[in-house]
Amino acid sequence: MSLFSLILHASLPVQLVMAGLVLMSLLSWGVIFNKLAVLGRTRRVTQDFEQKFWSGVDLNSLYETSRVNTDAAGSEKLFQAGFAEFLKLRRQNGMDASEQLDGARRAMRAAAQRELDALDHHNAFLATVGSVSPYIGLFGTVWGIMHAFIGLGNAGQATLATVAPGIAEALIATAIGLFAAIPAVVAYNRFAADVDRLAGRFDSFMEEFSNILQRLAAR
Repeated sequence: MSLFSLILHASLPVQLVMAGLVLMSLLSWGVIFNKLAVLGRTRRVTQDFEQKFWSGVDLNSLYETSRVNTDAAGSEKLFQAGFAEFLKLRRQNGMDASEQLDGARRAMRAAAQRELDALDHHNAFLATVGSVSPYIGLFGTVWGIMHAFIGLGNAGQATLATVAPGIAEALIATAIGLFAAIPAVVAYNRFAADVDRLAGRFDSFMEEFSNILQRLAAR
């Protein structure tokens, strides 16, 4: 009654359930590692850019350097969008300071939403895996136990040796379902919290940068 032999001798529907759960688990782990890298990079790039931003560097020179940076992310993307829109509106005749500031804010909000959408990508998949995997595993278990009892009914004699293998192979489906669901749920909650913290950081940067732009527009 090794684990491998129980899986190998399980009924076809239970084997399909197990295979599907293993595939979902592998995909979710791929998403987890990818999102760890993306979120980590965004936090690091945002931290580095904001340190440079608040170091007193000239905004025009910072923008010229930033707009050719293909690895920009996080707050740097907001700065690029907001300052580019501010400069474009500033060059237009008849555009007052409030209109310049409103345009820059709208550009930054759009950039922030794009950044958050990218950071939130595949979170729904993790939530789906975490919510449905236990039920899929339970379906495999119910089917396996039903199949085992049907076989016992046809055999006409029930002993522990004949009952145990069928029940054990059925319960493996639930175990695999939990194995797929638990990491996905933990990762989803962690990533959702990370995205919320970055959203708050983006909001703070937009407000502080808007104050700077307001002073520039008033000149």
